[in-house]
Amino acid sequence: MGKIDTITKDYMKNNSVFADAFNYFIYGGRQVIRPENLQELDTTEIAVPFGNGDEAAVQKFRDLLKAATLMTDDNVTYVVLGVENESEVKFAEPVKTGLYDFLQYSKQVQKTAAGHREAKDWKGHDEGEFLSGFYREDKLTPVITLVILFGAKKWDGPRTLHEMMSTQKTDILKYVSDYKLNLIEPAALSADDLDKFHSSLRSVLGFIKYSNDSDELDAFFSKERGLRTLDVEAARVIRVCTNTNIQFDEKAEVVDVCKAVQEMNEKARLETLKNDVRNVMEFFKVSVEEAMKALKIGEEDQAVLMKLI
Repeated sequence: MGKIDTITKDYMKNNSVFADAFNYFIYGGRQVIRPENLQELDTTEIAVPFGNGDEAAVQKFRDLLKAATLMTDDNVTYVVLGVENESEVKFAEPVKTGLYDFLQYSKQVQKTAAGHREAKDWKGHDEGEFLSGFYREDKLTPVITLVILFGAKKWDGPRTLHEMMSTQKTDILKYVSDYKLNLIEPAALSADDLDKFHSSLRSVLGFIKYSNDSDELDAFFSKERGLRTLDVEAARVIRVCTNTNIQFDEKAEVVDVCKAVQEMNEKARLETLKNDVRNVMEFFKVSVEEAMKALKIGEEDQAVLMKLI
């Protein structure tokens, strides 16, 4: 697992951030999924495909998987929520996430069948139910997988299984079951979209979205107060996903990202000035004072540069 994958997985594991992503995507920002109602599940998706005589198991590992209990209109709904973090566009993503989902459904069928075998409650059920172990009244828990792109690039890969097919003829595809991605991509988020997030995920996605445009990023800095008190896990995501060399205390609880970026930019500016001064000194064979005067460097910067050169 790469560094970006490890850091984004660690960040999204936080129940508040995890719930925030799904509340935005499913409910438009309404706080329906509560962090306290999430339960972490084993991310190993392993199942024995039906009809496979040698019982060769298929095993895959998701990024994150949690069970959720939803209260809506005084009704309780149980769902399984999965997150796949991507740092770049994956052109086979519909197949990847679709496989995860169906392995999860297969696992549910196997678990149900095992429960029936243990209870020995097959009496009254027909042969088909007995052989499969999944009875007429049995139901599956819905599985929703959300792909989150932690990169500023637009998702230009397939968003459905149909888009990946070698033919786009409707008379063929209407018989091919489709599978669509549930996708959050920073580049496609509007300012109004970002306002629908209620955790540090808003600051993270906004920073990534504007990371390639300094003017837009400065404007985002000016209004996004969350960047001044961002938790360290979120700051790590910003640093690694935008390749921004911001420095902060890894042991701190919160980070002022605005200040860290300003310090980074100031350091880069002074490094450029230092190189300019040295180039003038070497080319014209003059002193550091004469070089700074020739470059019209202000007194405050001169004092700092004298310590650096």
